[in-house]
Order: sequence, then C-alpha cells, then structure tokens
Amino acid sequence: MSTILLIIVTLSALAFSFFKDRSKTLRSMKMAKGMFFKTGKDIIGVLFLIGLILAMLPESLIQTLFGNSNHFLSGLYGAIIGTITIIPAFIAFPLSKTLVESGANLVAVAAFITTLTMVGFATLPIEIEYFGKRFAFVRNVLSFLFALVIAGGMVIIL
Repeated sequence: MSTILLIIVTLSALAFSFFKDRSKTLRSMKMAKGMFFKTGKDIIGVLFLIGLILAMLPESLIQTLFGNSNHFLSGLYGAIIGTITIIPAFIAFPLSKTLVESGANLVAVAAFITTLTMVGFATLPIEIEYFGKRFAFVRNVLSFLFALVIAGGMVIIL
C-alpha cells in the first residue's frame, strides 16, 4: 500500500513540475534517465562480481569462517572481512542473506554489515586527508569495537 502511495505522490509531483516548467522537467528527466542507466550498469556489475565470488568460494569455507559455533570468533571474522571490503550497503544485504543461507550465523553477518557501513579501511587515506590522522584512526577503531559490541548484542537477542 505504501508503494502505491509513493507512486501516486511521485507522479503528482512530476505532473505539477511539468505544468509549472515543461522544459526544466524534461531536462531533469533526461538527466535522471542517464543516471539511472549508469547506476544500473554499476549495480549489475557489482551483483555479477558478488555472484562470481560466492560461486568460487566453497560453502564449507563460508561455514568454517562464519558458521563457527564460537560466536566471538565468527563475529570477529565477519568484522575483519567487512572492514576491508568495499561494497555498497544495498548490495551487502542480499549478499548477507546468501551468506546466511550458505551456513553463516547471524552474529558474523551482523558484524560484517556493521563494519562494512561503519569502518572505512579502504577509504582511510581520504579520511586522513580531510579529517586528520588521529580522528580517522580513533573513529575507525571505535567503529570496529562498536561493531563487535553490536554483534555481541545479537548473541544476547537471538
């Protein structure tokens, strides 16, 4: 129901914009179309790459690293892999579902997603340049530790 409401609101706003200034609306729609197709190609490429990686990784490796009965150890593995991985969050959620279906436990997946979104190991040089070395390191270390706390909270909740 909310999807239908969003479509109605969007089409209404588009109609209002079209009647207010037709040329600007058409220009913006052309720009949006270009961005949509560029982003779509990127998303398909990332999904293809993730599918390829998951096809190459044996399910036993996923179960060994992420499905470990020791929640702390599997959460730590998930946090480390999430720290060094650069994947957009909208790709990480379907990937996480696939990991769970392959035998990963939810603690490891929670640590993976949390560090993926909070810790920026690959982007650390840019962060140091703009915010300084001390701030960047403190923020990343605290984010990593809080990700482990969040994963630990998953043990308690689940």
